[in-house]
Amino acid sequence: MLQGGAVPRTALELVLISSIETRVVLVITAVLSLAAWFVIILKWLQFRRVHRQGQRFFAEIEKTTRLQDAYAAVGKLSPSPFGRVMREAVNFYAELRPGALKEEAQRRPLSPVQLEALKLVLGKEVSAERDMLSHYIPWLAIVGAVGPLIGLLGTVLGVMDAFIGIAAKGSGNIGAVAPGVAEALVTTVAGLAAAIPAVIFYNIFVSRVRLIASELEGFASEVIGTMAREGLI
Repeated sequence: MLQGGAVPRTALELVLISSIETRVVLVITAVLSLAAWFVIILKWLQFRRVHRQGQRFFAEIEKTTRLQDAYAAVGKLSPSPFGRVMREAVNFYAELRPGALKEEAQRRPLSPVQLEALKLVLGKEVSAERDMLSHYIPWLAIVGAVGPLIGLLGTVLGVMDAFIGIAAKGSGNIGAVAPGVAEALVTTVAGLAAAIPAVIFYNIFVSRVRLIASELEGFASEVIGTMAREGLI
C-alpha cells in the first residue's frame, strides 16, 4: 500500500488507492474481459475442430464413387456439420423411397414436390448448423459495445470525484489534479482492454460462420447433384 500523501507512479498504484466507484467499474470490466476470453477460447477450439472434421470428411468422400458408399464411409467418422447434412439427405430419401439405395433396388425419381421438400430439409439443417456455430458469439459483440461505455462511466465518475476533491481542498495545481484524472482514465483503459479483443474475434468468428455456412450450402447442393446423377431423384 502507498503511504499517505505518496504520489502514484504506476497503474497498479492508482488502482490500490482508487475510490470504491473506480474499483467497482474495474471489477465489472474484469468480469466482462474474462467472459469474452472464455468465449474466444471456446469458439476458437470449436472452429478448429470443425475444420479438422471437414478435412477428414472430404478425405473419405474422395475415396468413394457412390453416395451410399460415401455415407457408409463417413458414418465411421466423428459427427460433423457436413456429416449431419449428408445424413439428413440420405435419411429423408430413405423414408420416401425405402430400399432404393440398395444396388438391386428399382429406383423411382422423386416428384417435384418431394425434391423441394428435400431441399427444405437440407436448408433447415444448414440453418441449424449455422445457429450452433454462432452460439455465444453475440456475447462478444455485447462486450465490445458495453465495455468502453462502462469504462467511460468510471472515468466520468472519477473526474467528478477529482474535481470535488480539488474544490474541497481549494488547490488547482497540476499535482493535485493529475492523480485524480489519471485514476479516472484507468477505467477507460480497462474498458477498452476488454472490448478490443472481443470486437476483433467477433468479426473473425462471424466471417468464419459465414464461410462454413456457405460451404455447407454448397455441399448440400452437391449431394442433391450426386443423387440426381445416380438416378435417385
